[in-house]
Amino acid sequence: MTIELARRIAITIGALLVFRLGTQIPIPGVDVFDVSPTLDLVSRLSIFALGLIPYLTAAILIRLLSVVWRRLNSLERSGERGRRKIARATLGLTLGLTAFQAYGFASALTSIPGLVRNPGGWFVMTASASLVGGVFVLVWLSEQITRHGIGNGLALILSAGFLVAIPQNIAGIMDAFRQGMISGSLVLGHAVFWVAAVVVIVLVEGARRNIQVRFAARNVGSRQLPGRDATLSIKLNSAGFLLPATVAPWIFFLPLAFAGFVLGSDHPLVAAAYQHLQLGQPLHMILVSIAVFALAFIYTAYVVDPEYTAKSLAQRDGIIPGVAPGEETAAHLDRVVSLTTVVGAVYLTALQLIPEVFELYGIGLPYSMVVNGGAAVVVVCTALDIKTQVRDVSLTNPGGVRR
Repeated sequence: MTIELARRIAITIGALLVFRLGTQIPIPGVDVFDVSPTLDLVSRLSIFALGLIPYLTAAILIRLLSVVWRRLNSLERSGERGRRKIARATLGLTLGLTAFQAYGFASALTSIPGLVRNPGGWFVMTASASLVGGVFVLVWLSEQITRHGIGNGLALILSAGFLVAIPQNIAGIMDAFRQGMISGSLVLGHAVFWVAAVVVIVLVEGARRNIQVRFAARNVGSRQLPGRDATLSIKLNSAGFLLPATVAPWIFFLPLAFAGFVLGSDHPLVAAAYQHLQLGQPLHMILVSIAVFALAFIYTAYVVDPEYTAKSLAQRDGIIPGVAPGEETAAHLDRVVSLTTVVGAVYLTALQLIPEVFELYGIGLPYSMVVNGGAAVVVVCTALDIKTQVRDVSLTNPGGVRR
């Protein structure tokens, strides 16, 4: 182990320890230990109770806006200065979303008897400030891990939150098994299923569609760079999981919320729609599947823009053998990306439906709504990213020179 790798690992472990410590610090003014001093409840009422959800929501909204707003899209591709502007906009939106969510969360706590020592305006203000500060501390910790540690900070903190819940979930499953509430075959079936699911996730997330590219010789100043062959690698799942899975429910729940505001939540049509759109209901599964599948295509087209890629290749004197540069290259890339995305979209849709299928057929376990396909993807991708970075740091000498 190199000194650089040891330093990065130490920074990562330290940041994660701070994260776990923060999950055990209650919101000021809350008597959580007098109500039910369980670790799960303490973490739900800690200064980190909101987690990274407001920041992730802001980042997703900015990313969606860049898909439909060409100016923002060009700003993101303009280099480091453009990315800094987008980062500031994301933090500003995070502040607004966090303040709104923190105020609602703190106000709701005052309605729980015996939980808040002095419910009132002062508690709501201090609790809201603590929750807002907690979110930005988590954002800062994630940035420190990404810059100076190992792995992606956001994904690592999310993974830590999922992983620490596993022992409690296992204990709950074992307790339900001892009481005869679930069968041993069901527990074994879930264990086999998740082992197979992790194997599939590893294979799909590592899968690439490679396109051969040939760059012609060119002059750079007084030097002549020889021609070379390269590979344009396209991920089978270029859309990731968080954006399609997060945005998909918005497509029908936001119009439904608006209808409830206009017609009233007790209107028969609104009440019937809410009933049929509950988790595990066939209509909810159909709509979510369509939305995730479509969003996978939309976001992949943004991440892997065939026209932008074809233009970049032409500027660097690069061609795909057997394909004319320009429009034909863009059309060829579009066909390849579309065919690849079909597989990735089916994969994402299947992961999204895992907890709903368990719920629909009544074969779920106590963890099903927490540890799902999305959590498995985040954890597995985080582990793969850490493996790659550890290998790269281990093979790099001081000064950034590869061994």
